[in-house]
Amino acid sequence: MNKYHDILEKIMRTGKMQHNKKGNIKCLLNEQLSLSPADLLDIFESHDIARKKLKNELQLFMQGERQVEKYREAGINWWDYCGSVLVNSYPTYFEQLPPLIAKINREKRNSKNYILFLGETNAESNQAPCLSLVQFQIDEGVLVLSAYQRSSDANLGLPADIYHLYLMSRQIDLPLKSITLNLANVHIYESNLERTKELLDGNENVKFELNV
Repeated sequence: MNKYHDILEKIMRTGKMQHNKKGNIKCLLNEQLSLSPADLLDIFESHDIARKKLKNELQLFMQGERQVEKYREAGINWWDYCGSVLVNSYPTYFEQLPPLIAKINREKRNSKNYILFLGETNAESNQAPCLSLVQFQIDEGVLVLSAYQRSSDANLGLPADIYHLYLMSRQIDLPLKSITLNLANVHIYESNLERTKELLDGNENVKFELNV
């Protein structure tokens, strides 16, 4: 199994049950997932990820696009439940990413911590970002990318976030050393437990439910 599947297996084996407003989850607290380029390749080759849709989604995020209809036009329908506009969500923060990337590529300072903070603006929210912070550091000419997630749906959100972080790293003019995710709460919804077992047993065609 790859490192992503290892996290799923650990949740299934040792996770504790919690209840939230979306339903029951099986979860682990304060997990860390550190991925080298080889680990990323292993995940992307062995796990079904909607690469084109996620690439289009990140581009729309970085353009600051808040209209859900624009995502639907790009074949992305998982934001439909939010209504017509993404309020205080990913586009609010990711539109800061292009100038940040340009700054990193221009400066390339080893001593500088370049940070994209996806924080609270006190605005009404219909989908607060689960990804809370992305940090870009340069160590002896290579990129070290770190991210903090307050909450991570291991079946749907986590693979998408891993791929988004990889796409961000590709925009930096430096070789990638590692991507590390610090997962405050990583979980599997009760409705997806049996499907997760099927995935770990080798069924690559499993489809997971979106819990909102």
